[in-house]
Amino acid sequence: MGKKTNANIGARLDRLPQSKWHIKMWLVTAFALLVCWSNGIGGAVQNILNELGWFEGSAGLLAMWGTSYTIGQLFGALIGGPIGDKIGRKKSILLYEAIHIIAMIGGACSPNVYVLFVFRVIQGIALGALLVVLFAGFTEYVPGKNRGTWSSRTSFIGNWAHPICNGIALLIVSTGVSMNMNWRIQFMIPSILSIIACIFIYVKFPESPRWLESQGRLDEADKIMTSIEKEIEKSTGKPLPPVEVTNPKPVKKLPFTALFKGKLLRRTIVGSLVLIGMNTIQYTLMNWMPSMLSGLGYDTSKSQFMTMFGLFGAPFGIFIASLIMDKIPRRVMGVILLAGMAGLGVATGLLAPTLGMTGLIVMTFLLNTIIYMYVCYASAVYVPEMWPTSAKLSGSGFSNAMGRVSNIFFPFLVTNVAASSMGSGGVFILIAIVAAIIAVAVIFLGVETRGESVEDIGDVE
Repeated sequence: MGKKTNANIGARLDRLPQSKWHIKMWLVTAFALLVCWSNGIGGAVQNILNELGWFEGSAGLLAMWGTSYTIGQLFGALIGGPIGDKIGRKKSILLYEAIHIIAMIGGACSPNVYVLFVFRVIQGIALGALLVVLFAGFTEYVPGKNRGTWSSRTSFIGNWAHPICNGIALLIVSTGVSMNMNWRIQFMIPSILSIIACIFIYVKFPESPRWLESQGRLDEADKIMTSIEKEIEKSTGKPLPPVEVTNPKPVKKLPFTALFKGKLLRRTIVGSLVLIGMNTIQYTLMNWMPSMLSGLGYDTSKSQFMTMFGLFGAPFGIFIASLIMDKIPRRVMGVILLAGMAGLGVATGLLAPTLGMTGLIVMTFLLNTIIYMYVCYASAVYVPEMWPTSAKLSGSGFSNAMGRVSNIFFPFLVTNVAASSMGSGGVFILIAIVAAIIAVAVIFLGVETRGESVEDIGDVE
């Protein structure tokens, strides 16, 4: 009798009915995403440190605050993926959470800005790695038929981090705490909440049986899968549907270098471009909008007021995405959203002088809605799900790293275009060109993943 080559994990997971177990996995993942907000407090902490004079003495210190964190996220995504593919989903989540928590506590205790910068880089590395494994790893636990919906729901919860951070910052100010203690508390709160998340993950979050199978650890994969099946049968009170696939293909280990060969090379290119588009377009439209409003004669308070109302489009956009994500083919969805961002961006740039305050609020709301639909599509759904199990975190991490690289250099291009004779209109035309290039790549190089099992997506032979 031949040696057993798989435990039929994919087919067993995909035939499971929606249950309390899926909800548990979603809530644990979403909570971990929600509270790892060293990025969400960056702006508020930066403002306080600036008022305290921590950035005085060097013109580059203030600029380094954001740059150091972005560079950390870049390297975190790049190295965190391969490590996660090597040690597993659960262990890598706990490892990156632990590093992130220690770095946030270290940041809170920093005696000066230079020590804080060291911890800020470590925070970026840990978060860059953690986001990769949380988003990409989660796709292995849910059925292909509604994977996009579950991933979108995770993104919806996770993206409330920024408004919650701002609310907590306002609450801390209202208590009368000193400025020097205020920013330290802002680091400690997510540290404590992340410790709670780690406890949930350790107790409630099993290792991915798909990953175990891809590593040849078939007995462990079968044991965890059997436990999941029993838990779902108990909660539903019904026997599970039969497993349809009887002769699945062996699940292979793939090295990191496989990302740059054959069919996976195409996915590496598309995944990188999709996330480059997300980072550059989101950054440009979100950061350039206040400057455009200022150029139209609106003062800072009115500009902030209009921008704030426009930002309500972010959760609305992700909510809409969660409703339609599994109803439209992934490649079609990507092209529609890219075209929508480009079209609305250009329209906003051209029509802004004639819209008035109410019209600009409506336009920025619509722009934020479609931008965050794309953010959900790119970062939570399409890129995380397009890889074979054994290279899932490596592929997603590399693509995320390429997106971060673009975020370092693209602002300089935007600044030069804006300073040219083209002005603000040229910035929006630049965005449209970027969106068009990425849409063409998605059409011709992209892989269709909607409704497909992880195993079928991972068949790259």
